[in-house]
Amino acid sequence: MKKTTMILLMLTLGFTSCGSFKAKRVGSAESDEKAMEITDKWVSGDTESVIIDVVKQIAKHKGFKRYMRKHGKEPTVFIGEVKNLTSEAYFPINDINDELLNEMSQSGDFILVDQAARENILKEITYQHDGMVDPNTAKMVGKQTGADLMIFGNVYMKPQNRDGKTLKQYSVNIRMTDVERAVEVLRTRVKLSKYSEQKASGW
Repeated sequence: MKKTTMILLMLTLGFTSCGSFKAKRVGSAESDEKAMEITDKWVSGDTESVIIDVVKQIAKHKGFKRYMRKHGKEPTVFIGEVKNLTSEAYFPINDINDELLNEMSQSGDFILVDQAARENILKEITYQHDGMVDPNTAKMVGKQTGADLMIFGNVYMKPQNRDGKTLKQYSVNIRMTDVERAVEVLRTRVKLSKYSEQKASGW
């Protein structure tokens, strides 16, 4: 009798645990809403919306428009690094950098020079001139396109907590500088706030 009861109990627990998990595919908008139900951390939807706003600000910026009128061509832009200066060690800063590259590439207004790509290209050119590659096919140093503009940035976050309530105020700051004159062409800032409440028993 005891053995039968134990088997029934194990089967019940097994069915219960199997039935408690459910998954489905969702779009980015719904994914963002679902994420807000379980975390107050930065999610992919935040990255997408902030970078879209950054690129829009760049396109409308008076200093950038003045630069474009003066030079009359697509500028070659060196994408440096947007740094994580928040207190969150796992803030997805690489996603910010990648999304910025993607949006600027899709705009079609820039010729892009990626910092990581440039470093890898230099390694490849060095390898080609170490005697391991046919000199007739080795690429020459000094043929890379020089950047007209450089882009760098920082992400800050100011948290405020009280009685289980948290407000995280993020600020994504991007600046663009004329390489030849070392003059700042533009500076943009996009802010995003995330509010959450945590009960004594959890979220």
